[in-house]
Amino acid sequence: MVLLAAAAAQFGRDLDFDLDRVASIVAAARRAGAGLLVLPDGTLGGYLNDLREPRVTPEPDAVGSDVVGGGAAVLAAAGTDELPPALAADDPVFDRLADLAGDLVLCLGYRERAGALTYNAAVCLSGAGVHGRHRKVHLAPGERVSYASGDRFAAFDTPVGRLGMLIDYDKTFPEAARALAEDGAVVLACLSAWPASLTDPARRVVKDRQARLFDLYDCARAAENQVVLVSANQTGRGGALTFLGNAKVVGPGGDIRARTWQKAGLAMAEVDLTAEVSRARRVLHHLAERRPAAYRTGEALSAGEAPRAGEALSTGEALSTGEALSAGGAPRAGEPLSVVESLPVDEPLRVD
Repeated sequence: MVLLAAAAAQFGRDLDFDLDRVASIVAAARRAGAGLLVLPDGTLGGYLNDLREPRVTPEPDAVGSDVVGGGAAVLAAAGTDELPPALAADDPVFDRLADLAGDLVLCLGYRERAGALTYNAAVCLSGAGVHGRHRKVHLAPGERVSYASGDRFAAFDTPVGRLGMLIDYDKTFPEAARALAEDGAVVLACLSAWPASLTDPARRVVKDRQARLFDLYDCARAAENQVVLVSANQTGRGGALTFLGNAKVVGPGGDIRARTWQKAGLAMAEVDLTAEVSRARRVLHHLAERRPAAYRTGEALSAGEAPRAGEALSTGEALSTGEALSAGGAPRAGEPLSVVESLPVDEPLRVD
């Protein structure tokens, strides 16, 4: 059994403040006995302040570069603090965070600098070092002048089990979570800075269209892949954006085990990952029962080409298959299944 924790919390441009808040949340999760803690997108330095009208100007170290977007540009509307600080993957702050995490597996988001480009990135680490990294693949239109796009989804082993990461808009696309599940992930860590709707705001956040989609994607990605999903999100306001909170832990049947609603805090649920995933796949094993030859994927659809009558449908190559199924395969006959215990969904652990 492992206690999984997802944080709803606010982070901004002040790195010292952010690190103090991380330390406070880590301490709360450790007191509760958590083995995995997922923090939001933009934990170090916050998220973008506006997605609607980004204005572009070269960064000082990018003058003369022919790189367009993805970090060779900044949003110029509000001065030097408009973008989060960019950190190299080997920045000493990650050693500090590894020491802070100790035996706790910690996932958090930041803006990564790699040469002339910057990425919306996430890192998973513990006292043993870095276990895995992810660069956000799917960028919303307002992000494209500030970040380059990642190009892969890969799971990795951690002390709590094989894990894959998604950064907010990534989870909108079923193929992203499916790629991680096929790579053996039994836990998906979803790190978000997911705001309320900018085009059709609701009077009450609970009725907001983006709040509904945020929950829908969390539950669908868990259920369709029969994995456990741990979803963190920012809260409060950042520039023109109002973040939705709603951190949660979702079981492999799409059931919400714990959540924070809009408030800051920790959603925590205790799960036996092997037993839960195996039980979900005992009768209906979605990964094993796929029919890739029947799926139309790849370049033809992106160009708008419709399949011809009787045409054989190609198999996509973007998702890995094969050995990964063994990590979450059907249980052996007679294997005992444990009962999952979780915090009540309306009683999240509050953190300062």
